[in-house]
Amino acid sequence: MELILWRHAHAEPGFPDLARELSTRGREEAKGAAQWLNERLPTPYRILVSPARRTQQTAAILARPYETVPALAPNSNVEALLAAIDWPNEKGVTLVVGHQPTLGEVATCLLGEPRWSPKTASLCWLKAIAPSEKTSATLCRTQATLVAVFTP
Repeated sequence: MELILWRHAHAEPGFPDLARELSTRGREEAKGAAQWLNERLPTPYRILVSPARRTQQTAAILARPYETVPALAPNSNVEALLAAIDWPNEKGVTLVVGHQPTLGEVATCLLGEPRWSPKTASLCWLKAIAPSEKTSATLCRTQATLVAVFTP
């Protein structure tokens, strides 16, 4: 399984939190990240998106079908996200459009590296290590290797 974590683009402040929309800057950030993804996203893939308006708008700029997953909402956690995406069992590539700090915590947990704190619209692409390739203790069910990082 490959996992791409995409933090939503810059959003306007406001309330309620789930209704916050992308700012002008955010739309430009999302366009840059979407272009990068569209040039590289292999098939098969699936795109799972938080129900927050800003993540929906970020994903829509990619112009590909996606599924809204309530478990990816703000204030989710590593365990809920990994369960929602069926890590590491799902085949192909799963793109998650979500929120900080959860995305950073997932990347940190799977890589076993110092904390990743993505800027808005940043991407982190991970690949699960096959069980026979593991050389140390398992973190978060399965470890991963870093494929790429993109910041618009």
